[in-house]
Amino acid sequence: MNTPNPSRFQLRLQSAIFLVLFLLAVGLLVTLSRTYTAQWDITRNSRNTLSQASVDVLKSLPGPVTITAYATQMDPRLGDVRKIIREFINLYIHAKPDLMLKFVDPAEQPQQTRAAGIQANGEMVVEYQGRSEHLTTLNEPMLTSLLTRLARAGQRLAFYLDGHGERKLDGMANHDLGDFGKKLEAKGFKTASLNLTLAQDVPDNASLLVIASPQVDLMPEEVEKLKSYLDKGGNLLWLIDQEPLHGLEPLAEKLGLALTPGTVVDPAAQQLNAAPTIALGAVYGRHPATLGFNLVTAFPYARTIGASEDKGWQSTPLIEVAPQGWVETGKLDGPLAFDKNRDTPGPATIAIALERNVEDKSQRVIVVGNGGFLSNTYLGNGGNLDLGLNLFNWLAGDDGLITIPTKAAQDTSLNLSKNAAAVISIGFLIILPLAFIGIGIGTWWRRRKA
Repeated sequence: MNTPNPSRFQLRLQSAIFLVLFLLAVGLLVTLSRTYTAQWDITRNSRNTLSQASVDVLKSLPGPVTITAYATQMDPRLGDVRKIIREFINLYIHAKPDLMLKFVDPAEQPQQTRAAGIQANGEMVVEYQGRSEHLTTLNEPMLTSLLTRLARAGQRLAFYLDGHGERKLDGMANHDLGDFGKKLEAKGFKTASLNLTLAQDVPDNASLLVIASPQVDLMPEEVEKLKSYLDKGGNLLWLIDQEPLHGLEPLAEKLGLALTPGTVVDPAAQQLNAAPTIALGAVYGRHPATLGFNLVTAFPYARTIGASEDKGWQSTPLIEVAPQGWVETGKLDGPLAFDKNRDTPGPATIAIALERNVEDKSQRVIVVGNGGFLSNTYLGNGGNLDLGLNLFNWLAGDDGLITIPTKAAQDTSLNLSKNAAAVISIGFLIILPLAFIGIGIGTWWRRRKA
């Protein structure tokens, strides 16, 4: 049966309309794909996307960033160097569209390459607001640290008190803070020792001063210089261990500190095969230095820190530990048990932040009842490093550079017991091959009988 002409016309019209709508839809999708981009990273631990810490650093950089990569088209060892650089930098461009990447071929532009001080193929120069640094290692921590240094509007000079057996920011002993000092330098801080028996005063260009557990008494003249530094609005990080204050009692009184005796005991540490005298920090105050921070930190032989409100300071508790523990006032060389008549039940506050205005300027002080958490021995435990960097950034006034911790690499290794390894070996190397052989022989036998 033939279809009437009007029906054929309608079918052709419908087909034409469908074709036009289809082409319009394709054109619209093409336009949207050029205007908007979307991507999903389904790798374990999102290895192909930037960490939130890197994104936060990029947000703290108003204005364009220029990266000039001095790389040839092909490298005998690495292959297409430019492709490797471009794919990596695109992760940063996605978070900061005004970040620009340029390439210069050292072979074609040798004079420009020499003028830039380039030493290796693939080396990059990162420029921001008239400041520049070289990048020779292509990975996220190195580039993000470099951008953090460029983000600082001026030099950040951190002095640490020296001459009384303090923990040193350049020391290599287990109790020193040398490893942390190197991390500070990578983030744009410059550290220097300060001996107040020789110096007339704390330098005016100090961004902050660190007092890290002196072992001998300070002279009264030195304490007066420290008090004068506070009166002028200087920022301070004071790490107080279990030892006596060694002449710094007037400084504690000036800050309104309440320092009770005893060592924090945290039974939760034993679940991690650690000594109960290591207090685990997991509860942090609502403060810019710890806001969004959620890593566990470790504080060996910590003490409680409190503050009174009658000294003109606004105090904020920063770190709370040992919710199921207590503050032990007895000896620590035997079995530890809570004594309700002598000890104080947890939780215990071991760090506070103090803030006030001095001559229309915000003065910032942090007191931590432990210096070991930043030492070379304990710096790598949990989030100790990230917490220390956040404290320094807040004290230096770089609130915009306080970031949540960088994502840690997930453990992708597979650890098997001897029994499990034996079962897998026997199964795959013996049982499974024999099963296939048996199936083959059985099939051959059935076909032969057929």
